[in-house]
Amino acid sequence: MHIDLEQLNAASLPQALQMLDGLYEHSPWIAERALQKRPFWSWAQVKHHLCEVLQNAGREAQLTLIRAHPELAGLTQCTQSEFKHIQALNQAYIEKFGWPFILAVRGPRGSGLNKYQIIKTFERRLQGHPDFELQECLRNIHRIAEIRLNDKTGCHPSLGHQVWDWQEELAQHSDAGYKEKGQLTVTYLTEAHLACCASIERTMKSAGFDEVFVDAVGNVVGRYHPRENGAKYLLTGSHYDTVRNGGKHDGRLGIFVSIVCVQQLAKQQQRLSVGIEVVAFAEEEGQRYKATFLGSGALLGQFNSDWLHQLDADGISMQDAMKSAGLNADDIPGIKRNPQDYAGFVEVHIEQGPVLNEMNLPLGVVSSINGSVRYLCEMVGVACHAGTTPMNRRHDPVNGVAELALFIEQRAAADGDSVATIGQLQVPSGSINVVPGRCTFSLDLRAPNDAQRDALERDVLEAVRSICERRGLVCQTERTLSVPAAPSAIEWQNRWGKALNHLGVPVFIMPSGAGHDAMKLHEIMPQAMLFVRGENGGISHNPLESTTSDDMQLAIEAFAHLLTQLDLESAL
Repeated sequence: MHIDLEQLNAASLPQALQMLDGLYEHSPWIAERALQKRPFWSWAQVKHHLCEVLQNAGREAQLTLIRAHPELAGLTQCTQSEFKHIQALNQAYIEKFGWPFILAVRGPRGSGLNKYQIIKTFERRLQGHPDFELQECLRNIHRIAEIRLNDKTGCHPSLGHQVWDWQEELAQHSDAGYKEKGQLTVTYLTEAHLACCASIERTMKSAGFDEVFVDAVGNVVGRYHPRENGAKYLLTGSHYDTVRNGGKHDGRLGIFVSIVCVQQLAKQQQRLSVGIEVVAFAEEEGQRYKATFLGSGALLGQFNSDWLHQLDADGISMQDAMKSAGLNADDIPGIKRNPQDYAGFVEVHIEQGPVLNEMNLPLGVVSSINGSVRYLCEMVGVACHAGTTPMNRRHDPVNGVAELALFIEQRAAADGDSVATIGQLQVPSGSINVVPGRCTFSLDLRAPNDAQRDALERDVLEAVRSICERRGLVCQTERTLSVPAAPSAIEWQNRWGKALNHLGVPVFIMPSGAGHDAMKLHEIMPQAMLFVRGENGGISHNPLESTTSDDMQLAIEAFAHLLTQLDLESAL
C-alpha cells in the first residue's frame, strides 16, 4: 500500500520511520533526522532534507553508509568472463578508494542500466579522484533512495519518462560518419538534422498544438492558441542541433519540456490567457557553418545573407544546403518576430556544469547569461638552446603564458563568479631541446555582467603587459569575440522562484557560463532560464551528458506552475 504525504506528516515518529524504512542501507538515522523537518510540503522537499542530513553528517558517517551497501549488487545476466572482469574492477576500486563501488543500477530513467553500461561506468569511475568519487557514491545512494521512495509513494515521474523517451527517440538520428561509431552529431541541414526536424514536427502535432510548421531556416514552430484572440504569447524552446559527439539533452530538453506542458493543456482542453509558442531552433552550436545562433537570431531579423555563401567541410554552401532541404532563403526576413506580440521568453536547459550536481539540487534559477570576450594571442620571445642558455638569460614565451594562466585563475576566482580560460596553447615548430621563440594561445573571459567582465578584461590585459615587460617578451592580442551579458528579467526570474517554492525545491540563483538561445531573445524581450541538474559531474557536450526523469519531471512541473502564474496574473 502506498504512503502519502499527509500520512507521513501526521504519523508518530516510529510510524513515520516505518514508512521510510529501507531508503538507505541499515541507516534509519538519516530518515529520523530528516523527519524533524516535518511538516513536508512535497516529496521533493522530503528528498532534499534527506540529502541535507547526509551531507551534514560528516565523512565517517558517509563512509559507514557506503560500506553498508552490498558489493556488486544489481548485476545479472553476466557471462563468466564479464563477471570476472567486474570482480577485478571492484577489487581495484576498493584498493584505490577504500570503499565499495556504488551505482544506482536502475539508472537515470529508473528502468535499469544494462551490463555494458554498468561495466563502462565502473571503468570510468575507477579513474576518478577520491574526493569526487566519494561524493559520486553518495549521489548514487541518493538516487537509489529516490527510486525506493517513488516505489513507496507510487509517485513516478510519468511526464519525465515521456520527455526522456522523446529525447532517446530523437537521438537515433545522427550524421553520417558519427552514427556508425555510436556517436550523436546533428549539424545544420544534414540528413539527420532533417530527420530530427520531421520527428519534432510530428511530436508537436500529436501533442495537440493548433499550428505546427517549419520556417525558412528550419526552426520547428508549434503554437497553442490563447483563450482570446489578440492575446500575447509566451515564447519558449531551445535548439535541436548538437556539437560533434555530443549529448542527448543539450537544447532538446527545453524543447520537450515545453511540448509536454502543451500536451497536458490540450488533453484537459484548457486554454490560458496567454498563448504558447514553442520553437525548436534549427541551429545554435555553429558546427557545420560559422553561424552560431542562426535559428534564434533569424527571429530577430539578424540572419546574415553572407552566411549563404559559406562552405562546409565538403564544399557545400549553406544556400545549396537550404535548397536541398526545401527552404527558401528569400523567405527568411518574413520570420522576424514583433516583440510586442510576446510576454517574454523562457528556456529550460540542462545546466552543463557541476554546481547543481554537487549541491544535490535538481533545479536552479538563472540570474544572468555571462558576457564574454575572447582573444587569440601570440607571445614572442627568443629561441635558444635548451642546454646552454641559463635560466636567468631566457626570454621564454611559454613560461610567460604559464604565469598568465596562473594569474587569470586567481583573478577570476577573486570575483567569485567570473571564469577565465586558456583553452588553446601551441608551440609552432617546437623542439624538445629548444627554448621556444614563440607560442600562440587563446583567452576566454566571462562574467555575469558587462562591468565585471570589462574589469576582468582590463586586469588580464594589464597582466599581459606586465609579464612581457618583466620577461622581455612581446605579445600580440586580437579580440575575436565580445558578447554582452544577458541578465534575467527580475519578474521572470521571480516566477521561476515561485514555481520552485511551490514544488518544495530550494531556490538557488546561479549564472550561466555557457551561451544559450535566450541570449538572442534577450535583445528584444524579457527572458529567464531554468537549469536542470546534470548527472556524471554535470558534464555536457559529451556522450556522458545525462539527467534523470525525476529531475525532468520537476522541471515540467515548474514550467506548468509558471504558466499558471501567467494565467492568474492576467485575471487580476
